[in-house]
Amino acid sequence: MMTIQQLKYALEIANWGSMNEAAKRLFISQPSLSNAIKELEAELNITIFERTNKGVSISVEGTEFLGYARQVLEQIELLENRYLDARPSHQHFSVSTQHYAFSVSAFVNLMEKYALEEYEFTLRETRTYEILDDVKNLRSEIGILYLNEFNSKVIRKLLKDSNLNFTVLFRAAPHVFISAKNPLAQRKKVSLADLEPYPCLSFEQGDYNSFHFSEEILSTLSHKKNIRVSDRATLFNLLIGLNGYTISTGVISAELNGDNIIAVPLDVQEIITVGWISHKNVTLSKLAAAYIQELDSVLKNYK
Repeated sequence: MMTIQQLKYALEIANWGSMNEAAKRLFISQPSLSNAIKELEAELNITIFERTNKGVSISVEGTEFLGYARQVLEQIELLENRYLDARPSHQHFSVSTQHYAFSVSAFVNLMEKYALEEYEFTLRETRTYEILDDVKNLRSEIGILYLNEFNSKVIRKLLKDSNLNFTVLFRAAPHVFISAKNPLAQRKKVSLADLEPYPCLSFEQGDYNSFHFSEEILSTLSHKKNIRVSDRATLFNLLIGLNGYTISTGVISAELNGDNIIAVPLDVQEIITVGWISHKNVTLSKLAAAYIQELDSVLKNYK
């Protein structure tokens, strides 16, 4: 008969995307974990995880099952806390996001508000394709990325194929992030021609380095000076050190990034729509819903 322990095992595997890593976190042997999942799959007559040489991936029917399993475990936790005075359980929550300071601010606010004694939280600032893949395979409950006229058709097809929802957070006119000491810093707006002498910084996308997966709009334009980076701190250091620029939403956190980086409107006719994605078959956890509220709260300061 299916047990609560098996449900916990299945969700732990989904969280880590690996039998070996989940077994370590659960303090059991990998064969024991694998056998428990095989017994569960046999009882339910479904395949929850597809086994490959590279690890495990969640099947279509497994995604639906894990959505229900998460809800069941949350209800059990509520019952235990209400009637058994149980010690708070180890909380899990993961977000995958493009490189946005506001997503970090909301994450910090969430942790400060809940002040949990035990937790396993993950914040992945990562590549666009990996955000989609993380939410599709339940490694993250929430993903944050943008759509515009250029990438919308490709990204929306992937969202549909992966059974993911996109919910708008805000729409913004394009800006450039530059150093406060950049010669263009005093401009009310800048043009692409104004930017041409300066290095253009962008986030590299690895194996999926398609223009449609770029974190920056106008990705098909050529520039005399290009630098690709993998993390936000490096990009900001290069903005200051090399007088470079990057194209973004204009939403920047002085609290996290200081006053050395500023946003200046870019003179182009474009709209950036930033939103969060989630799996259609999975009800948001309490922490995920709270994180969305924190995102809205943080973004109110920029509207």
